[in-house]
Amino acid sequence: MSEMNLTPLLDLCQAKVVDQYAIPAIKMVNIIIMPDERYNPICSKCRIVCKSIHSYTDRNIRDMNVFDFKTIITCCYRKLRCPNCGIKVEDIGLSAPGLRVTKRFSEYIAFLCRFMTISDVAKHTALDWKTVKEIHKRYLLQKFANEDLGNPKIIVVDEIAIHKGHSYLTVIIDWDTKKVLWMGKDRKEETLKRFFDQLTLEQKKGIKAVAMDMWRPFINATKMNLPNADIVFDQFHVIKTFSKIIDKVRVAEYTAASKEEKSVMQGSRYILLKNQENLSKSEKVKLEKISAMNINITNIMILKDLLKKIWNYKNPARARKFIDYWCDLAQESGIKYLNSFIRMLRKHEYGMISHCTHPVHTSIIEGFNNKIKVIKRKAYGFNDLEYFILLIKDAFFSN
Repeated sequence: MSEMNLTPLLDLCQAKVVDQYAIPAIKMVNIIIMPDERYNPICSKCRIVCKSIHSYTDRNIRDMNVFDFKTIITCCYRKLRCPNCGIKVEDIGLSAPGLRVTKRFSEYIAFLCRFMTISDVAKHTALDWKTVKEIHKRYLLQKFANEDLGNPKIIVVDEIAIHKGHSYLTVIIDWDTKKVLWMGKDRKEETLKRFFDQLTLEQKKGIKAVAMDMWRPFINATKMNLPNADIVFDQFHVIKTFSKIIDKVRVAEYTAASKEEKSVMQGSRYILLKNQENLSKSEKVKLEKISAMNINITNIMILKDLLKKIWNYKNPARARKFIDYWCDLAQESGIKYLNSFIRMLRKHEYGMISHCTHPVHTSIIEGFNNKIKVIKRKAYGFNDLEYFILLIKDAFFSN
């Protein structure tokens, strides 16, 4: 047996090393430890001192490798008669309750999870992926246990799809810090209200604007809980709504077109929906041909480009005047599919005019969604929604 004393390496642990040896054939180091009787035993659940010993039990705890040798710490624990919890094993400070790895090994695993997938970390550490996930989840729960929401002045509210179908998470981001303040399941009025209920009166009063899409439940919850905050509808979601009108016009015009015209219009859907600056040379040529032979498509594309100009205005009165002008042009075009959009625009114009005072938008959610896709690939399944939310919050966390 080596004469080296390893007990000092168990800093902050109420234990001492009584033996250690290596088994080269299987590349393993085994360290035997016993509770240090100079310390009173502590219940691992309620943390009170318990001097009544029920029995003794051995547990193997995984530690960080010694070179490339797997390190196993065999620890003799005392089972205590806790007046609060009943029979519980003592906490000697070596590992977190319920985990068979040391605290320092847990910290190492949590560090690796920042850069590697759970399955890769499991393979690297020779642990089950469920163990790795549990260790990382505990670390994140502790990290965000007493999170301070701060005093945001402008918040962005949007939803992200987490599964195919209508399965969403509502996301709230601080516009200034880009920090994820909160995430909740679904995209209902009650969902957003749960976030507002966590805020103090001062925090609510401090929020001056909320950027969102034109989703009625979000609008209702915001008006009810933040009556003095301005609601801002960003360009992205309005243009996305208008794109549905463009598609309806395209289908109608294609149906009514001649055989020759259909051959030109075929495959034009994404060309019409794309921004002009993103079109390739061949796509621009095709769009010019379609516009030259179809007046309704020409008008709808002109209206699309004009619609974007609303968000260029800094003066609310001028923005309102331009909306009036756009609606008049849309009405004069005679395109029946525009009538519903005009009504929608009139109903929500207050949120577009608010952009003059608060030039914010939800485009950061698009970058956010791209990062979500990366997180999905890195993680192992997502049956655990709580863990998924923690991963997202950690990805956008900044000290």
